[in-house]
Amino acid sequence: MRLREVAHARAGDKGNTSNISLIAYDPGDFARLEREVTAARVKAHFGALATGEVVRYALPQLGALNFVLRGALRGGVTRSLAQDAHGKCLSGVLLDMEIEG
Repeated sequence: MRLREVAHARAGDKGNTSNISLIAYDPGDFARLEREVTAARVKAHFGALATGEVVRYALPQLGALNFVLRGALRGGVTRSLAQDAHGKCLSGVLLDMEIEG
């Protein structure tokens, strides 16, 4: 099952850091997200796109996980010509992750 079947995402960026929030459609799916979508899996999912540390913050009261991806924006919007790698594009990439159903 793809992550997008149980969650949606919001994203923002600042400099060379991307911030992606993953929010369960149904709060009952939060435990599955917490179990399946670890910081290590997110870092592996992005591969060479995330050159720095990936940190996960759990927000159970919102049914959400927040990921901070350092070194994910090729120097940042103002320093890079790779506009597709910024902002909401990375949240779409995260939602393609396969998880256990």
